[in-house]
Amino acid sequence: MDSLTQIVLGAAVGEAVLGKKVGNKAMLYGAIAGTIPDLDVLTRYFVDTVTATEWHRGFSHSIFFSILFAPIFGWLIWKINKKSKATFKDWSWLMFWGLFTHPILDAFTTWGTQLFWPFKMRLAFQNIFVIDPLYTLPFLIFLILAMRQKRTSPRRRIYNRWGLFLSSTYLLISLLLKGFAYKHFADGLTAQGIVYEEMDVRPAPFTTLLWTANVDTQDAYLIGNYSFFDAKPITFSSYSKNHELLGSLATNDKVARLIDITEGWFTVSQQDEKLLFSDLRFGLLSLKPDETKFAFTYEIENTENGLQVTEAPKTPSDAEGLLESLWNRILGI
Repeated sequence: MDSLTQIVLGAAVGEAVLGKKVGNKAMLYGAIAGTIPDLDVLTRYFVDTVTATEWHRGFSHSIFFSILFAPIFGWLIWKINKKSKATFKDWSWLMFWGLFTHPILDAFTTWGTQLFWPFKMRLAFQNIFVIDPLYTLPFLIFLILAMRQKRTSPRRRIYNRWGLFLSSTYLLISLLLKGFAYKHFADGLTAQGIVYEEMDVRPAPFTTLLWTANVDTQDAYLIGNYSFFDAKPITFSSYSKNHELLGSLATNDKVARLIDITEGWFTVSQQDEKLLFSDLRFGLLSLKPDETKFAFTYEIENTENGLQVTEAPKTPSDAEGLLESLWNRILGI
């Protein structure tokens, strides 16, 4: 999830664990704990693109990381706050839950997390977009209300619990909505006589009212959108796999690792001397009918220094009109 959401969750968890003893300091350190796992993004400045992509939401988002670093961070905070009523164990417990709930929440997104690192298994329920106002804003409002209460006030705990309850309930509802959307996609494919091997369903940006499906057929991927307000059958757009364009590069270490990262959901296209490798799991850049660019595309190019893989740059114009087209599509066809 986005940084603000993880800060809000971490602060609410910190309050639940230690707010009665240390007041707003529990929210502060909980927010810090909720931010720490995402510092793995800094690896992009020290390693190549493929390695940084592999490491994202890896070690720092694991149970192992939470268990290992909770007492270390807890000890540091205890040293800084020796005059508080909280013990070393209290601070360690707060840090553990702040660190651990971060990857749990991320597991509900499309990218998912390697919660069981070092085992090579990514957990991704794909039922909420990385930014979802309906999850974050009510949660934030209740957190602010709790923050404004005295440390010993019963209202403080009530407000905080309401924030945790509503956000968790929304996650559960989004799982149900995904199930309904999946059924509509499956019914639509059956009605159109489309034979497919696998289907992957995820929410559209910022909402759980609009869903997108990637459908794996023999030579192409189909992509369709479904809104709960739709009155017409689902239509699917076709995108050729073109996996054969990789040729011998398919066995190259970097390319093979990219294929592994995408779990096989990728297309390949040619652009001058470069190959464009697009990760389908995160969809297209916009909802325009003629959109061909994907949110995550990697440029593969042979250079004097060997095979180079870099993420294709994005421009502000790539997402131009996204919110307007998104809103119109949510309203249904």
